[in-house]
Amino acid sequence: MTDDSGQSGFHYSEQDVQREVTELEGRSATAARIFDLRRIIGGLFVLYGIIVTITGITDSQAEIDKAQGININLWTGIGMLLLGVFFLVWLWLRPTPPPVPPVEGAEE
Repeated sequence: MTDDSGQSGFHYSEQDVQREVTELEGRSATAARIFDLRRIIGGLFVLYGIIVTITGITDSQAEIDKAQGININLWTGIGMLLLGVFFLVWLWLRPTPPPVPPVEGAEE
């Protein structure tokens, strides 16, 4: 139901709003750390690098001869592993900083 002014009968207190904002900021910071692109890209490169490296190790001589004598699967897999490890180390050394909470008196 609404009164004559068009506003609903339920009002939030300032403390309720501030608590809700604080909760949402905490969830946002956690989501930003979980879905950091460095984690996703690094993990996928490591996973695919392992698969391609194993393929390169088990390649037959005929498959190596197709690539002009270069074991391309092995070298590509090692490169992918190195790139994936680089992304994961980068994430570990420089994690996403949590957002800085706003100053209380900055709005006024």
